[in-house]
Parts: sequence; structure tokens; C-alpha cells
Amino acid sequence: MTAVDDRSHAEATSTASSVLYTYDLAPTKKEGRRWGTYNVFTLWANDAHSLGNYAFAIGLFALGLSVWGILLAFVLASVLLFLLLTLSGYMGQKTGVPFPVMSRIAFGIKGAKIPALVRGGVAIAWFGIQTYLASAVLKSLLVAMAPGLKTLDEHTALGLSALGWITFLVLWALQVVIVSYGMQVIRRYMAFAAPTTLITMCALAVWMFVRADGSIAFSTDSPLTGGAMWLQVLQGAALWVVIYGTFVLNFCDFTRSAKSRASIVRGNIIGIPVNMLFFALIAVVLSGAQFKLDGRIITSPTDIVQTIPNTFLLAVASIALVALTVAVNLLANFVAPIYALVDLFPRKLNFRRAGLVSALIGLVILPWNLYNSPLVVNYFLGGLGALLGPLFGVIMADYWLLRKSKVNVPDLYNEDPHGDYHYRRGYNPRAVWAFVPAAGIAVVLALVPYFKPVAGFSWFIGAFAGAAIYALIADRTSAYRDVDGEAIAVAAE
Repeated sequence: MTAVDDRSHAEATSTASSVLYTYDLAPTKKEGRRWGTYNVFTLWANDAHSLGNYAFAIGLFALGLSVWGILLAFVLASVLLFLLLTLSGYMGQKTGVPFPVMSRIAFGIKGAKIPALVRGGVAIAWFGIQTYLASAVLKSLLVAMAPGLKTLDEHTALGLSALGWITFLVLWALQVVIVSYGMQVIRRYMAFAAPTTLITMCALAVWMFVRADGSIAFSTDSPLTGGAMWLQVLQGAALWVVIYGTFVLNFCDFTRSAKSRASIVRGNIIGIPVNMLFFALIAVVLSGAQFKLDGRIITSPTDIVQTIPNTFLLAVASIALVALTVAVNLLANFVAPIYALVDLFPRKLNFRRAGLVSALIGLVILPWNLYNSPLVVNYFLGGLGALLGPLFGVIMADYWLLRKSKVNVPDLYNEDPHGDYHYRRGYNPRAVWAFVPAAGIAVVLALVPYFKPVAGFSWFIGAFAGAAIYALIADRTSAYRDVDGEAIAVAAE
């Protein structure tokens, strides 16, 4: 990697466009980056143990997979995720830029708004939904501790009871406050939430194991066998990767502050294969123990938490689940739309203001109504989610196959028509031409009932199609320059 030249920061930034370069979108200085192995690990320690992920893993048990089938699905998924997230993480560590800026490499300085909007739109909707799910846990805890509060849960306004509004707004405001202090406070919150989550979920699994007399059911009464079992194992692994389809796109939002490639690899090893297998073990113990006790298939850890007879322990477990859901929301659903909004309105929004705007949008869409509408969740959010695979394919093919990781970072902020990423009026038509048909394939496979047997693989098929098409039509006549962004970089958080 070569430095741009010896100009001062002021002189270097004077050539950057005010609509492309802001403090929040600028590359981070290599000196002073603080995200080490533990911080990368806490990303996955928090995100893997979310309520939604437990519902997914326990759902595999309900679908007929045995304990061994579930563990095999997670082994396959963990290997794939480790590879994908390490490739994505390296991009952020080298360039120091967030996802909307990273997208400019393949899509152009204006075309990058396409992937940023898709990623941000998915995240805002899920931010509201996850906040609602956490508020439901908090509401149940408050009613258990103070039964008189049930009167506040009898009448609804806009689909939510008075108690529901109170708990939702409290958690909504908490997240806004945390984000308002920037990535440094988010990093500290994750560092606190990760061990709390791991200890709580481990204790819950041990408690259930003891209740079941030290053994669990290894499958339901009608387990899958043969080809049906193997198909479910592969679909389970694929869908687990799809859950992280958002993260593999914007992992650079976090690794732009990583100390080194080694810290990313070490954090990913502990946080993905090791931590996710630990997560899978907890999920199978919870589901298997409950099934052995009464033949009931649970849908979420909250089903078990609510049966804890001791009020104090119930409160501790519920608060831990709420803290976990907030951590997951901050990571997966808050940071991405913030950077997307700053990229869209660089002269009006900074990190804090964009966080407030994102949160307000997540509130006014009344996310509980979205969550309770299968049509919205399956078709609108499912359709948007299917677009993430093709975006990943195009971006990865451009960065790794075409450019061999060579990036001219200063030109990512330059509107000069001769700049490396200006392409045609700010758009790279070849990237768009590769994305559109691949996106069409992915959406059709994900949403059309006829393709239900392969719907779980739509992310992979879309990613492969996007990468393959782009590799075929990409411009190979240009010379790619490798120029770092230290001259225009800002301090990392």
C-alpha cells in the first residue's frame, strides 16, 4: 500500500467533495484503532444469542431435525460464515471506510446509494420489530412483578396497549441515547452485554438440564430421516447464513476500527465456529429438555424464562434477554441505516442526528403491526432481504476478483469525472447490469411458492449469480491503483 503524498490533512480534504466526504464517512486512521479480538468476538457473542436466532434453532428441532442434525447444520453454516465475514472484514480493516463508501468501489460514487438504501431499509424495519420484541419481554416481566399493571394492558391505541407503549418507548429511547454517543459507547455496551448474555443463557440451559434429570430428548417423536433430513440440514445451514446476510455486507462498519487482520481472524474464530456451536448446544438442550419434560416444543427461550418460579431469577433472566436484544439491535439494525442516512444527506446529518432520524422512522412505521402481518414480513422484508445476496456477490467479485483488493481510497470521495469511481455520471452500469438480473432471480426464488424447496438457498444463488455475471461483464482494461486514505483519515472510535 502506498501513501498518497505529503500533503496536510486540510489540503487533502480540500479536494474531497462535500457531498461525499464527512467526518462520519471518512476513512479511519490506522493509528489508534481500538477494536481488538475481544471486540470482534462480542459482535457475534451478542448477535448469535438473540431471541430470533434461538427461535430459528429451536424451530429446526420442531421441523424434525435431531440434535445431531442441528449441530451439523450449524457446523456447515459456521464454516461458511467465517469465510464470508473474514473476507468482508478485511475490506473494512484495509480501507477504514463504512459500507456506503465501500459500495462506491463497485457501484460508483452515486450508484453506491442503491446498496446502502437496500441495507438501510431492511435494518430500519427490523430495528423497530426487535425493539417491539424486547418490549414484550419487559412488559411480561413488569406484569409478573406487579400484577396490578395488567389494567394498562387492556386497551390498545394504534395496535399497542398503554403498557406496551411505555415499555417500547423506554427501550426505544435507551437505544437512541446509546447511539448518540457514537461507536465507542456501542463497543463498550457490547463488551458488557456479551458476557452477561453468555452466562445467563448457559445458566438457563443448566437449569433446564437439571430439571430434566440430566438428560434430553434427542429428537421429536417423528424425526426426519434420509434425504428429507439432509435437505433440512442444508437448508438450515443456508438460512443461518441468510440471517447474517446483512452483516456480511456491512461488517466493514465495525472492522474499519479493527487493529489488524489478525484481530478479525481471531475474533471471528472464537465468535463464529466456537461461539455458534455453543449457541447450538444451548438451543438443543433447551428444546430437548422441555420436550422430555412434557412433550411440548417451545418457540423461544422466553417460553422457559416465564416458567422460572423464583421472582428474582425471573427478573435477572428477563433483563438479560432485554439487554441482549438491545445489543443485537444496535449492531445489526441501527448502525447500517445511520451510515446510509449520513451518505444520503451529508450536509444535514451526522452520526447522532442520523441515529435519531432512523429511530423515528422505526417508530412511525408501527413495527408491531408489521411483525403481526405475515404478508409484510414475508414479501416486503423477505423481498428486500433477498437483494442482499446479489449485492454481496457484485461487491466481493469487484473487490477480490477484479481489483485484487487494490483501492484508491481518496477517489472514493472525489467527484472528478476522471476519478477511479466516477464511471458513467457516478454510476457503474456494469455493476447495475449484474445486480438487476441476479436480484430478480433471488427474489423469485425467495417469494414464489413454486420454488419453496430451494427458497432457503436464494441468498447463495443470488450471490453467485451476481458475482458470476459481474465477473463476465466487468471492465478489465483499467489499471487499478492502491492508494491509502491516511491523508484524509479521521481518528477511529
